[in-house]
Amino acid sequence: MKIARYDVIPLKVPEDDPLANMPEEAGRTRPVVALKLATDDRLEGIGVTLYGGRINRALTAAIEDMAALIVGEDPQRIEHIIGKLRAATGDSGAAGIFTLALSIIDIALWDLKGKALGQPLWKLLGGHRQRVPTYASGSLRRGLSDDQAQRAARTLLEKGFREMKTQLGLPGDPTPADEVRRVTRVREAIGPDIKLMCDINQRWRPEQAIDIGRRIEDVGLFWLEDVTAADDYAGLARVTDALATPVAGGEYLWGIVPFRHMVEARSVDIVMIDVARVGGVTQWMKVAGMAEAFNLPVVSHVMPEILVHMVAACPNGLTVEYMPWTRALYEETPAIEKGQLVLGDGPGLGLKFDEKALTRFRA
Repeated sequence: MKIARYDVIPLKVPEDDPLANMPEEAGRTRPVVALKLATDDRLEGIGVTLYGGRINRALTAAIEDMAALIVGEDPQRIEHIIGKLRAATGDSGAAGIFTLALSIIDIALWDLKGKALGQPLWKLLGGHRQRVPTYASGSLRRGLSDDQAQRAARTLLEKGFREMKTQLGLPGDPTPADEVRRVTRVREAIGPDIKLMCDINQRWRPEQAIDIGRRIEDVGLFWLEDVTAADDYAGLARVTDALATPVAGGEYLWGIVPFRHMVEARSVDIVMIDVARVGGVTQWMKVAGMAEAFNLPVVSHVMPEILVHMVAACPNGLTVEYMPWTRALYEETPAIEKGQLVLGDGPGLGLKFDEKALTRFRA
């Protein structure tokens, strides 16, 4: 079996809010790139990557150039292919466009491997469990009013979610009291028993995170996420040490080496790994193993249709972020039952692109 051809498809996917119908900005789209990687015996692996932004054409070109380099390779020799791509692209890693392109190729290779062996990815990677908790994300954003956030939270409850995430670091020049009021209003809407996460998106300084974090401890957050600059490992450690609420972080880190610095500094209680920024399935699982060695759980960031396999595979997988940006790209995605994503036995990712959606969203 050899890689025979590839198709790289730039997309603009609607960034709506299908979970609670409460978007911050109607009509906003997100640049995405899709990949089809075909073999000479008619198997096809698929992958998706994000974060091209305004230079998504450059990311698309990088994926095309890198995919061309692996035509004729055995797709099951994934580490060999990773090494070849690193060597061929010189000093363009270990972050940015190179890693985003590497990730989509790596994902497609794992999808091919699962299809070649007739096994779902979650089993190939470890098969720890078949059902994984998931939390609703993207509906309780900081740009909403308090009343809108409460209505969205109640809608998520009605849809059966038992975990959900809101945001602080409110727009404008909020006071600590404003931040406390907002997260308290969301908690009031959902009651005490729902797991509520809160994302700051690196908007606070360490002293702000400690101050506001202490003020909202009675809200009972499941975690505070990305409270300050992602590479301020010492600052993150100060916050983590000062708060009773667990601190999550890692989605903004590129490749596996920064995670070593983060966990050695005890910067976070929960390790969040972004599959596109870390370099694909291969590197994601390496970070998960690293976190396990430090007795830390791991969680995913966006692209739940893919990430559910990795969280399900490893024993320290905690929950899957259900951010439905890419859901519309597929004919069918894993079902949600009682707040859990349920994996099937379809080979590889168990996903198939919706060709009409690819045509509709093509950039």
